[in-house]
Formats: sequence, structure tokens, C-alpha cells
Amino acid sequence: MSAWLAALLVVLLSAILTGTMRRYALKKQLLDRPNERSSHTVPTPRGGGIAIVAAFGAAVIWLWSTQRIGRGPAIALLGAGGWISLIGFLDDHNNIAARWRLIAHFIGAVWVLAWLDGLPALPVFGRVWDFGWAGHVAAAVFIVWMLNLYNFMDGIDAIAGIEAVTVASAGAVVWLLAGTPDAPLTPVLLAAASAGFLVWNLPPARIFMGDAGSGFLGLTLAVFAVWSGHDDGRLFWCWVILMGVFVVDATTTLIRRVLRGEPFYEAHRSHAYQYAARQLGQHRAVSLSVGAINLGWLLPIAALVVLGKVDGVVGVVAAYAPLVWLAIKLKAGARELQIEAPTKGA
Repeated sequence: MSAWLAALLVVLLSAILTGTMRRYALKKQLLDRPNERSSHTVPTPRGGGIAIVAAFGAAVIWLWSTQRIGRGPAIALLGAGGWISLIGFLDDHNNIAARWRLIAHFIGAVWVLAWLDGLPALPVFGRVWDFGWAGHVAAAVFIVWMLNLYNFMDGIDAIAGIEAVTVASAGAVVWLLAGTPDAPLTPVLLAAASAGFLVWNLPPARIFMGDAGSGFLGLTLAVFAVWSGHDDGRLFWCWVILMGVFVVDATTTLIRRVLRGEPFYEAHRSHAYQYAARQLGQHRAVSLSVGAINLGWLLPIAALVVLGKVDGVVGVVAAYAPLVWLAIKLKAGARELQIEAPTKGA
């Protein structure tokens, strides 16, 4: 089977499964009902991200069976991805206490690092550093933060799907530039699975992703960063660059809320993208802008890093600096003085 045919089949499978999941959610009344913290105005089915998990899981099994990826990455993706999506699915049905979710997330991160041989040695300012156990611990925190921040950022129509499609596609490009011909097919198929779901999630969304999908996507992108870093240490920095919009918004918001003494785990609507959506009165422009930043700003910088034109750390700083400015300008993490009306997913 050709790569293009595989991608098309994954898109179709994901779209069909999303529609099936929507009917299931409506039957079971698995609905996201609007409240004072919501960014939508009508009850909407949730849990559609399971379609991404299933479609991409099937793709990984095909990649492994045809020897396009090795045993370690395949088991890391299938084992941790399945585990995190299960925890998210259970949480979508019946809320799991935050401490138990966090423990489950670290179990998934340890599984990934065990099968990928931990954090790779990374180039920093012209030298390659092996950070040993400190690096492995930092990598576990990185993976857990990525899967949680992706959940935090899944708050308006299409934003999480567009992030997955554009970041995974851009990651495939830089991985290909590094000279690894087969590995880039894996993020391409993640982009395909996300695109199938996105058909149903474009504004106004007919189904939401839910924790099962958002946590899975955050985890999988983090896995790509660690995995690709073993091929070429510069690729780790490339993935960190490409995930910049979500990382900067979520991290800036978290830091400002914690500094004010607000519970970091409490639901809120103070991310930069949420303020932007309320200012514009719609979701579409904000979500499309995220995709445009990923492809128009972050991808070129990541390409310069993988081609050896820019140091990885310098590339991260250069990529993130204007994003931090933009996040603060859009009031990421600012106190919500009054609850504004939810925006329509248009």
C-alpha cells in the first residue's frame, strides 16, 4: 500500500468513526453543556477524539507490520496512547480526581521513555549533552505537561484539530529534511487521523474532542519529539518549536494564575486564545490563525534548526519570544473580572 493511499484511508476511517462516536454520545447523553466557563452556546456531544486514537492506532500497527517503524516507537505509541486515551475516556464519562489522572499520566510517560531509551543526547550551543537520569525525569515532566496543556488548549472549535494537522505535517517535513525517509510517515498519518475528526469539529462543531483525544494528541506529539531526537538531536528542538503556540499560551496562563494564588487545576477561560475568541466573537479566525502561525512562522525556524543554520535553543527562544508577547497582549492568564458571554463557533 502506498503512503498516499494509507493517509486517505486513515482520513476516511477517522471521519466515519467520529460520526459513529457522535451517535453514541447523543444516545448516552454524553454532552458538553454550556456553563459560565464555556466557549460554546449549545449542548454538544463530546468524546470524538476516540476516532483519532483508533484510526492512528490502526495506522501504527500497519507501519510496524510493514517495518516502516521499529518495535520501540510502535509499542511506545500504542501502549501509552491507548492508556492515556482510556483514562481520558473514563474521565469524559465520570470525572477522575486530578491526582489519579496525574499518576496515570506519569505511568504513560515512563512507558514511553522505557521503550524509547529515555531522553536522547541533545545539541546545545555546539556541544552534545547527555543529561542522564536528570534528563529522563525532565522528559517525563515534558510528556505529562504536553498531554495536559493540549487538554487545556482544546477550548474552542477546531483549534486542537488544526494544531494537530499543522504541527504533525510540519514535523514530517523537518524529519524528512533530517534525512530519515520512513519515520516522517508516522506524523503524516497522525495528521490524517486528525483531519478526519476535524471534518466534524469545524465551526460550528458537531462534536468535541474530549479528554480522550486531546491528551492522546499531546502525548503523541511529545513522543515524536523524544523519538526523533534519537535520530537527530536537532529534531527534538524542532518539535518543541513547532508546538510553540500551545506551549506558550498554556504555560504563560498557568504561571500568571499560580502567581496570583489561583488553583491551577480549576476550570477557567483565561487562555490567550479564549480571550481572542471572545474579542472577535467567533472561533474560526482564531483557530485558523494558530495553523497559520505554525506553518508560516514556526516551520521555517524549525527548518533552519534541522539544517544546522540555527542552534536549537536559539531557535526555540527566537520562535517563542513573539508568541510570549502576543500571549500577554491577548491577556493570557489575566484575571477574569467578569464572565463574558460564550462565543459562537463561527
